[in-house]
Amino acid sequence: MHKVLEELGTIGIIPVIKIDDPAGAVPLAKALAAGGIPCAEVTFRTAQGEEAIRRISAGASEILVGAGTVLTTDQADRAIRAGAQFIVSPGYNPKIVKYCLERGIPIAPGCSTPSDFEQALEAGLEVVKFFPAEQSGGIGYINAVAAPYTGLKFIPTGGINAGNIGAYIACDRVLACGGTWMVSPDLLKAGDFAGISALSREAVFAMFGFTVVHIGLNAGSEDAARQGAALINTLFGFPVSEGNSSIFAGPCLELMKSAGARGHIAIATTTIVRAKAYLERRGVVFDPASIKTSAGGNLNVIFARDEILGFAWHLIQKK
Repeated sequence: MHKVLEELGTIGIIPVIKIDDPAGAVPLAKALAAGGIPCAEVTFRTAQGEEAIRRISAGASEILVGAGTVLTTDQADRAIRAGAQFIVSPGYNPKIVKYCLERGIPIAPGCSTPSDFEQALEAGLEVVKFFPAEQSGGIGYINAVAAPYTGLKFIPTGGINAGNIGAYIACDRVLACGGTWMVSPDLLKAGDFAGISALSREAVFAMFGFTVVHIGLNAGSEDAARQGAALINTLFGFPVSEGNSSIFAGPCLELMKSAGARGHIAIATTTIVRAKAYLERRGVVFDPASIKTSAGGNLNVIFARDEILGFAWHLIQKK
């Protein structure tokens, strides 16, 4: 897969923005990045789209910027020359797809039917925009039709919001979700970039669905862990479940058989790979030696190197 598409996959959300005044393009891009979304799809629905892409490309290099609503090869060419790193179109236009691929620019054309998906695969594409997502059946439709097209990933766009993005992003066939809700036209018109950053941050956390699933306490020894679990069971009735390295008292208290300072906190997320990438962009360093994978070889658990108030912490993939 093209490295730009891979990077979009680690980000998970692609803000779709319509810019009427290119003077706000760079502050907007920086506001998105500050909120945890270092990418933007600038649409060609206004005459200022090309100039906005040019300014973001020159003034906000930390942003992956692409062009959306590309309807002609002329628009694609202008977007590429302005600095667009990816192209998105509302429908499947073979001429535009060929034009972009010949120039090494990743394109995600709009597709909504198996016939569209097969055209995309025939052209050598690995990613398509699923549009309009909610109106075409949503995540249920993707789950129903994706199985035969094992080499294809989707960017659902249309009707995505903070309330449903978690369901989309939990699907391993979804590369990222496109949306507009974090770039409110009113906020953009008012130049309220702090407000846009706040909405972007909310969108990111809606995608990740972070929850504390258990707290591990270092008992110091196997006997101490067993005694502690028995006491908790006696006092509160929490069922005891013993494993190789720990004993659970109920679903949320893990008594470690090993010694240590305090213990650990387990944070579950809908999408551990994207959460790891997001936290790394914010300076968190993870311990590669701590990685645990699922039976299918996917990342399942990883510990951070630094502690929180004396507690180790790790991410865990929600089931």
